[in-house]
Amino acid sequence: MEDLKPMLFTCLKKYSKEQFIKDLIAGIIVAIIALPLSIALALASGVGPERGIYTAVIAGFVISFLGGSQVQIAGPTAAFATIVAGIVADQGMDGLAVATILAGIILILMGFCRLGSLIKFIPYTITTGFTAGIAVTIAIGQLKDFCGVTIPVGMPTIETMEKLEGFLAGIGTLNWHAVFVGAVCLAILIFMPKVKMLAKIPPSLAAVAVGILMVKLMPIQVNTIGDLYTISSSLPSFHLPKLSLEVIQKALPNAFTIAILAAIESLLSCVVADGMINGNHRSNMELAAQGAGNVASALFGGIPATGAIARTAANIKNGGRTPVAGMVHAVVLFLVLLVLMPYAGWIPMPTIAAILFIVAYNMCQWRPFVRLVKTAPKSDIAVLVITFMLTVVFDLVVAIEVGMVLACLLFMKRMSDETGVRNWSHTDEISDEVRDAERARMRDIPSSISVCEITGPLFFGAADQIGLIAVTEKTKCLILRMRGVPALDSTAMNSLTSLYEKCRKKKITLILSHVNDQPMRVIRKAGFDTLIGKENFSPNIDVAIEKAEKINSNR
Repeated sequence: MEDLKPMLFTCLKKYSKEQFIKDLIAGIIVAIIALPLSIALALASGVGPERGIYTAVIAGFVISFLGGSQVQIAGPTAAFATIVAGIVADQGMDGLAVATILAGIILILMGFCRLGSLIKFIPYTITTGFTAGIAVTIAIGQLKDFCGVTIPVGMPTIETMEKLEGFLAGIGTLNWHAVFVGAVCLAILIFMPKVKMLAKIPPSLAAVAVGILMVKLMPIQVNTIGDLYTISSSLPSFHLPKLSLEVIQKALPNAFTIAILAAIESLLSCVVADGMINGNHRSNMELAAQGAGNVASALFGGIPATGAIARTAANIKNGGRTPVAGMVHAVVLFLVLLVLMPYAGWIPMPTIAAILFIVAYNMCQWRPFVRLVKTAPKSDIAVLVITFMLTVVFDLVVAIEVGMVLACLLFMKRMSDETGVRNWSHTDEISDEVRDAERARMRDIPSSISVCEITGPLFFGAADQIGLIAVTEKTKCLILRMRGVPALDSTAMNSLTSLYEKCRKKKITLILSHVNDQPMRVIRKAGFDTLIGKENFSPNIDVAIEKAEKINSNR
């Protein structure tokens, strides 16, 4: 049951005053960063600005309290914006609340059924494709406010392509005042982090302040949040939406979409955070906590929430190391809601659009996208591009469904055998009886050399096996014997790169032995042979071991 124990309870066993101070500071800083983002993401989702704060406060606190990560910060994220906007436009806030509650229940069941590890079967190409697609949809949705364009009356603006069509139809009403305000705020967001003396000030907060001052002090006619939305500083109140079999049936497809996306986003964020703090999250507990947080958020007027990678990274960089930091972040936002929320109406809409442009840019993952297009096998590129296009042109549900079908077909095509990873044992680790019986076919290798034999195709569902490859403190050379690997895909290639980076940090030389034709083509196309050194490829295991021994003798 340890995997279903909130990380907070584990952290509190060794909690100290010094760590509380660090968590307090990190929580306050993350709250300052989250404030404009929560408002902006709420508006992008088609709901009132205060609902973004409700989400960050309620879901943020619950998920930190119950979560399986030490440092995860949860709240509204860009990934949900277009989905939520579509649900609200079609079914209203009650429809969104029902879908979010059902999604929360699904996540809780996933956690208690210990399905956290199943997320690894979502291919890297699909997550990259739909993430980039979501970023594009967010950017398209903000063109209207950034340019101050008035869309012709009667034109639908729910789907992404409808928003683009409406923007182009109303381009004649472009407001240069809005463009000016948006451009100034965008410049602040881009260039301010590059100025060392201003690095500690959240750029989004600075952009909001400058945007408000421009509208208040200059003869500029620009829409503000207060012009378009009713601002409420009231506390979130409990509201149970009307439930019926028909409502539940209608909300269920959206609920599954929210649940799957929340699971992917939160667990990806946890993996990134683990790498930053050298920790291990509890994926099943994290899923259950995400479910509880989403149920609570929906019951108190919030929108779907999940782990936010950017806010989690900010928490880590500022010293947060326990869930207390996430709880502090939620409490600080609650105080802001009470005191400062009425002033949110002063924020210009072009400023909100500029913030969301940066959010979209940060989440688009264009570098991994381009790298995959250049280096991945053609089949993976097809999945990547199709998922991306379907997300933009249609929606995330269609994109994931089609992408997964294509990926599964590729899986069945490539899959011919179960993939396995086996570490060779050193003779000094074998009992005397076994050593005597097996001495004729065992080879003595020094303890400073580890040999790992991989058999079967390395694909997205088995790429995590590479992460299980173990080395000891004595290891100076790691040999991967790959004569039994007939196929390699981009997700596994990504894992091999991670393994190389881990070895490099530990000053371990990585040697690949007997790499077959297809894996070698992928390795060359990805430039991995240049990365580890072409001299570190051996035609067979004997040559690889001799090379490793020579490297050790020269150290």
